[in-house]
Amino acid sequence: MSAGQWIQEVTLGWLMYDLTGSAALLGALNGFRAVPFLVFGPLAGVAADRLDRRGLLLFTQPILAVTTGVMGLLVFFGMVEVWHLFLFTFLTASMWSITQPVRQTLVPNLVPKRDLVNALSLNSMGFNIMKVVGPALGGLLIAGFGAAGNYFVQAFAYSALMFTVYFMQAPPTPANARNSSALANLREGLKYVRSTPLVLGLILITLIPHMLSLPITNALMPVFQKDVLGVGPDGLGLLLAAPGIGAVITTFLMAAGGNRMKRKGMLMLGELMLLGASIIVFAHMQTLSSAMLALVFMGAFQMSYMTTANMLVQVVVPDQLRGRVMSIWMVNQGLGPIGALFAGVSTEFIGAPNTATWMGATVVVLAIVIAWRVPRIRQIQV
Repeated sequence: MSAGQWIQEVTLGWLMYDLTGSAALLGALNGFRAVPFLVFGPLAGVAADRLDRRGLLLFTQPILAVTTGVMGLLVFFGMVEVWHLFLFTFLTASMWSITQPVRQTLVPNLVPKRDLVNALSLNSMGFNIMKVVGPALGGLLIAGFGAAGNYFVQAFAYSALMFTVYFMQAPPTPANARNSSALANLREGLKYVRSTPLVLGLILITLIPHMLSLPITNALMPVFQKDVLGVGPDGLGLLLAAPGIGAVITTFLMAAGGNRMKRKGMLMLGELMLLGASIIVFAHMQTLSSAMLALVFMGAFQMSYMTTANMLVQVVVPDQLRGRVMSIWMVNQGLGPIGALFAGVSTEFIGAPNTATWMGATVVVLAIVIAWRVPRIRQIQV
């Protein structure tokens, strides 16, 4: 499902830029994706802690399958308009804002406690690798099947996932989870995050890649493809595949390394600094091959940082609060498209290379500031 989300994002971006040629509208479309996550995300976390999680997934999957299939038909028959893209973005983002906290909270219910850290690490790795590989798949699907075929493939994938969830065995939600009102549950989750500096700090720093690196690989890549590097849709597919290669390599390295690095806080900050440096390098590449090489490193550091941060958030949060806390963490994903909006507007005025340069420099500066000013994050050991 994570792959479908990111495949759809790059497909929508390609369609918007192909229809309008406007980087500002491209950023606005990605920014609009933030609305459902900000509005429904915290409420979805409450639902994940109170209701049947499997039932919530069975509710959202058919809606995603149908809306994606309809979008594919609109594109196939040449009837798609700009407002269709905005409406489709709102509907699918609303369903994702419900399903993602539910999926995060299911993992501890499905594995033995002794394997929880490994399971959370693998889940985080799978979730975050799709953030990098998903856009790459989207670019390749556009080149191979066109945007309409892309949506049909996604609709089929959502339908297949619905049947998988149907046969999944998950323990029921405890009856005492509904002893308090939904509003009281929401307040409890917010109070926990606000009163636990370590959790609040981890949630805030996971916002950085959503705001400053993912907009480059997901939202601005059509601009680099067309206006900077001068390549066609095949080139877009290669550019989007390059971060995925880095992410896959990092996945194997992290799996092989196991849990040898105990100082996860320092590891995470180092990964963040290298991510910012790789963004700056990519911004100054002038050929397709050199840009792809820079993107391989960018995808590797992006993947490792997000996986480490995601795993740390889940490890330190109690099980009975995990749904609400992870839904607050998912608000980062809702705020992330705002970064795409700023990036799109900035590109209109100073161009894509200069925009990527200041975004990468900001990542480096933030990594240094966090390492200096927040010693508790540096000291995290798992």
